Amino acid sequence: MARPRSAAADCAILDATRAALVELGWSKLTMGDVAARAGVAKTTLYRRWTGKSALVVDAVAVLFDELELPDRGSLHADVEGVVLSFAALLARPETSTSLMAVVAESTRDAALRDRLRCAVVDRQKRLVLDGRARAQARGELPPDSDPASAARQTDLVFDLIAGAVVHRALVSGEPVDEAWAAGFATLLVAGLGAAHPPAPPPQPRTPPEPC
Repeated sequence: MARPRSAAADCAILDATRAALVELGWSKLTMGDVAARAGVAKTTLYRRWTGKSALVVDAVAVLFDELELPDRGSLHADVEGVVLSFAALLARPETSTSLMAVVAESTRDAALRDRLRCAVVDRQKRLVLDGRARAQARGELPPDSDPASAARQTDLVFDLIAGAVVHRALVSGEPVDEAWAAGFATLLVAGLGAAHPPAPPPQPRTPPEPC
């Protein structure tokens, strides 16, 4: 019978992976170095992860799982809040270094790119789905009438938020502060409103001409 995994060991291994990435970078990071930092046997790592790529993706994914979408009372405020939370997460060295390393490596490794999409991107789309459902419950967005169209818009909104924040924080090196987040939220919410224009009011019926 297999021994149950230790949550404490998993946490120590993922912490050690991110610390090694910050210090060594992708090319010099090894499973042996991570095992030594975490205080576990290298065989322990290989029982949990098939190799370095899988380990690093999980080390990145667990950071993004910390993101939440508190109800701030409106779609605009919710977008502003998640932008600021995302930026604060990217400001942590272990997040930015790990993310940039795994994204760069994934451009040369299709399997790693697929794993990154499943473990990080697809899991974090829950925030968009939660925000969309909340806005619909408030009456800020209409109910979904076409599941395929709703799925496409979920992908688009996620790409807009993630792409804009990552570019500004990690590529441009500009601050993602409250003013920028508020401006971004205004543009995004206005775009969503344009994508769902209100239904035109019913036209009065013209009485028939008398015979």
